[in-house]
Amino acid sequence: MSKYSISEFIKNTEQEDKGEGLFELETPRMLEVNLNGMVWAKAGSMVAYNGKIKYEREGILEHGLGNMFKKALTGEGTSLMKANGQGKLYLADSGKKIIILQLQNEAIYVNGNDLLAFEPSLKHEIKLMKRVAGMMAGGLFNVRCEGSGMVAITTHYEPLTLRVTPGKPVVTDPNATVAWSGNLQPEFQTDISFKTFVGRGSGESIQMRFEGDGFVIVQPYEEVYMQQSNS
Repeated sequence: MSKYSISEFIKNTEQEDKGEGLFELETPRMLEVNLNGMVWAKAGSMVAYNGKIKYEREGILEHGLGNMFKKALTGEGTSLMKANGQGKLYLADSGKKIIILQLQNEAIYVNGNDLLAFEPSLKHEIKLMKRVAGMMAGGLFNVRCEGSGMVAITTHYEPLTLRVTPGKPVVTDPNATVAWSGNLQPEFQTDISFKTFVGRGSGESIQMRFEGDGFVIVQPYEEVYMQQSNS
């Protein structure tokens, strides 16, 4: 049989159950959710499903008036959907690499654009980065997930995790910053020499500075956010 035959292709690429539970990496860039109940997922991330699953966009008042205000400022980028029911749900986001993390009474901040899915057992809150609202054209928000349960995040290419220790702060480019531990609060700073170093000829160069004890996940890619309209 030819290695390029359709049957060989199907054999090499077809879905297989790995028995890993609710979240499985079907491929490095495709998340399988073995759904029996509810899961939160990034709006627009569903590529296929089987079974009986209903989808519902996150209600604008789901988290109160404060979050409604944040949504108005951040456009549709924070949109989450609920998937309810039983079946298999396949999620992906622009071919980005997927990482599954099992939180055990822990907290993590994830850039709003890089959050793919998480269990409803995790409490989540959208955080607006007010201090950079006038400096960056999007990517102004992150989501704090806290508790015990699984969360799936996405990165462009291979991620790198940097440890933050007392007296040894880590400084990152916001557009390359994917997630950080829930006990860290980044400070924003500008640096003209850094702007020259990364080849940006106009506008302020914004950096995120992390101090304390924790970690930061970065990707080898600078995500350029488009300001999304609310119309």
